[in-house]
Amino acid sequence: MKKTNQILVSTIILSALVAQGALSSAQNASSDESIRPFHVNIPKAKLTDLKRRILATQWPERETVNDQSQGVQLATIQALAQYWATSYDWQKCEAKMNAIPQFITNIDGLDIHFIHVKSKHKNALPIIITHGWPGSIIEQLKIIGPLTDPTAYGGKAEDAFDVVIPSLPGYGFSGKPTATGWDPQHIARAWVVLMKRLGYTRFVAQGGDWGNAVTEQMALLTPPGLLGIHTNMPATVPADVAKALQYNEPQPSGLSDDEKHAWDQLDFFYKHGLGYANEMANRPQTLYGIQDSPIGLAAWMLDHDGVSLALMTRVINGESEGLTKDDILDNITLYWLTSTATSSARLYWESKLAFFAPKGITIPVAVSAFPDELYQAPKSWTERAYPKLIYYNKLNKGGHFAAWEQPQKFAEEMRASFKTLR
Repeated sequence: MKKTNQILVSTIILSALVAQGALSSAQNASSDESIRPFHVNIPKAKLTDLKRRILATQWPERETVNDQSQGVQLATIQALAQYWATSYDWQKCEAKMNAIPQFITNIDGLDIHFIHVKSKHKNALPIIITHGWPGSIIEQLKIIGPLTDPTAYGGKAEDAFDVVIPSLPGYGFSGKPTATGWDPQHIARAWVVLMKRLGYTRFVAQGGDWGNAVTEQMALLTPPGLLGIHTNMPATVPADVAKALQYNEPQPSGLSDDEKHAWDQLDFFYKHGLGYANEMANRPQTLYGIQDSPIGLAAWMLDHDGVSLALMTRVINGESEGLTKDDILDNITLYWLTSTATSSARLYWESKLAFFAPKGITIPVAVSAFPDELYQAPKSWTERAYPKLIYYNKLNKGGHFAAWEQPQKFAEEMRASFKTLR
């Protein structure tokens, strides 16, 4: 009996030591601040499986209307599927990404993937740029050259930026949160840590879509070194306008022409474009179909908003636009190969922020108002939302994915926006 007790005590002590060791290892993993090089290397078997799944798609019948009012039209998605399965080459995209310095670092227990390209020019201004949904780092690849090497793209050496482009948690090659809490506020804090870890004591930040939400939350933190922010999807909608839109009331009286135009854009989006957002905000885990079907995923991502869908439809049909079919498929294929359809959708569930409501930002803000954004923010609303507005430009071309669609114009906007903060 005495020997049995000794064995039992020894087992308990050993178990405690093992548990303590495991805890210590977990603590070490989460406290590891190293920055590790990253290289994209998708196994050929995954690409073969993708092609098989595309070809095995069970198609529905054609829509019963002659426009996109019922969603992505059958002819559009079948044309994209045909190109995807027979002509598209993911490895070109992979090579493009691997030609750019990429890294992984652990912040708050989660691996964060990011691009980091330093300019050859002295005194380059560090900028952290955040994508949204259904975007990714693919959105920003075209602006890296113009920002880091402006003299090769019509700019001046003093316009140069050091560029940091992270993948949001649950997106691309970043880790997927296994517990709740990675909302835009948490991501904003992580981005501040990232810039500090990279050694930057002064920097600016930029974002659109979820990138705007994260960037604005960074501004609200007012961390030392954050000089100002830029957004191409600003949160400026006045409370009376937001209330009228929400409850389907008449527009408030006294709106200017620009404000009426913004009202019309928002009214259309509230009535016809919020379906995907509502589903992901309420039931992201239910979207198994887009996790299992590449065509389901592609259609879900294409149908972000009416103007973007129309643009991408024209591209798929062979018309020349700011995007190409390969651009569109690079982004969709990244989501598929990283299995992030569901994990990316959860950001909508995590966030409790009102997308378009002013947040009370007190640091310098620059705004580029693109015409085909979900709404083109009027200068009047923008000035009220951002009391330290240092730059505003109303552009005549470009939409929700501005950096992707109009990279040269977008880069010029960055140079102009932050000129006074250098």
